[in-house]
Amino acid sequence: MKITTITRTIRNTKRLAEIIKVLSAYGFRQVLIDSGISRLLDREVEGPDAVTASNIPKPVRFRRVLEELGPTFIKCGQILSTRPDLIPAEWAEELKKLQDNCSEIPFSEIYDVLSMDFPGRLDELFSSIEEIPLAAASMAQVHRATLRDGQQVVIKVLRPDSRQLVEEDMALLESLSQIVEQYFSNLGYSPVAVVKEFSRELAKEVNLIYEGQSTDRLRRYFENDPNIHFPKVYWSATTRHVLTLEEIHGRLLSTIQPDSLSPQERRAIVAKGTDAVFKQCLRFGFFHADPHPGNIFLLADGSICFIDCGMTGQLDRKTTDQLIDLVAGVIRGDIEKLCRVVVELTDTDPAKTDQRDFRADLQHLISHFQNADLQHLDISTLLTEFFEMLQSYHLQCPGDLMLLTKALTTIEGVAAHFDPTFDVLAHVEPQIQEIVINRYGFNALKDRLQKAAAGYFELFEYIPKDIQRFLDHIRHRRFTLNLELKRIEHLADKIDLASRVMGIAMIIAALIVGSSILILADQLSDSQGFLGTMGLFGLGLAGVYAVGFAVSFLLPKKRK
Repeated sequence: MKITTITRTIRNTKRLAEIIKVLSAYGFRQVLIDSGISRLLDREVEGPDAVTASNIPKPVRFRRVLEELGPTFIKCGQILSTRPDLIPAEWAEELKKLQDNCSEIPFSEIYDVLSMDFPGRLDELFSSIEEIPLAAASMAQVHRATLRDGQQVVIKVLRPDSRQLVEEDMALLESLSQIVEQYFSNLGYSPVAVVKEFSRELAKEVNLIYEGQSTDRLRRYFENDPNIHFPKVYWSATTRHVLTLEEIHGRLLSTIQPDSLSPQERRAIVAKGTDAVFKQCLRFGFFHADPHPGNIFLLADGSICFIDCGMTGQLDRKTTDQLIDLVAGVIRGDIEKLCRVVVELTDTDPAKTDQRDFRADLQHLISHFQNADLQHLDISTLLTEFFEMLQSYHLQCPGDLMLLTKALTTIEGVAAHFDPTFDVLAHVEPQIQEIVINRYGFNALKDRLQKAAAGYFELFEYIPKDIQRFLDHIRHRRFTLNLELKRIEHLADKIDLASRVMGIAMIIAALIVGSSILILADQLSDSQGFLGTMGLFGLGLAGVYAVGFAVSFLLPKKRK
């Protein structure tokens, strides 16, 4: 075994012990035992649950666990807060309080990262870098700097060893998720799949090129819009560990008191922010998933600029159409359309949507919004209640849809803070109507017919060749039929278990029969004693086997 592998194993064991210790201290000892996680260390979880934890709600304790376990778990909690389809709503709300602000690290460590990423050319890129950071988070630290051409910029630098810590923690979480999936089969989603999704998101956090690409992409979308901006990315000074952006000179919305602005200024801010988010979501299909006031600057000319594009979501055309179908189905009270949307969004068994209780809950949901016009429909509330209902049936939705709900809810919160009288849906109704017209208008239908016709013509073109190829295979006796058997491993396990049971039963029967013959032969022989003793020993051995065989079925099975 390699030294690095041994070192990693030791490190993972220590980290696992730390995780178990923290969970136990916050009152989750029984969960560790029920899930079998505590058995990984081949010892029981030490110590009773913390007495002080019993009076604290579980969501609060879980948030504190994540905060104590560090950056990887904080980021996972922040992602989990956007997924009310995976956890109860009150847990998701509590996890929104997670903060990744932490103490600053010395500038010498930041300088080492910069020197390593720009070997021999750091002084060629920057004329100065301020040592006092603008912000310090768990994953990165932000400093103000000046390029050689005089351009003022900010540089976001990953903390040393952040990537290694995240990769090791995620590898450990993937192993734990496999255990949880084996012990809890009624969650309604796959913990392994969820951890893999979180792993993909965290991979973006520790590779700042992704954030740079997202920022650049959104900037291009709005380059001709004078009211909405995104910072420029300086790619010559950007790597996986360093992101260099133009410095935005303005005021963060989080630092502005609404009373300090005129009603017209407040309404203009909300209108521009709402336009930006809905255009990203519905028109471009790529959106900033966290447009809170701390990520939006108000510039001197009244325009706004979004920063921190690390968390983004992407919707394809099909998903956007499904969302439109969802809103239309709710307004019209069309249960059948909504059931089709559920099946397409969650990939669930259509039989589930045919259940009476599911349809009753769906009817109860749409009764709150039915017959409402678009101007008075609260889309974020609709989506939140819709996903909560799916979560109660253990149906998992795509992660980007949950990010969309988060983005819409966040921008509505900004609107409520600056101008409570602002009607978000009334403002964006023209955009939604334009999308609907583009989907169902004459030109859209003509395009669909043309695509369908082209597809059918292509199909008819290749049918003769496919038939000829099929006949050639039959003629040369090369025709094969491939069958995919689902869950065949369970059948193999059953066969293996049956063979073991039959083998043990045959051994016990052979011992009984053989011992009986020995005892009978001993009674018929002239010199009795030896054969009878062997027979009695064989019967005793058969009895031990039989008792062990019975006990093995009575004891609870431990999953692999």
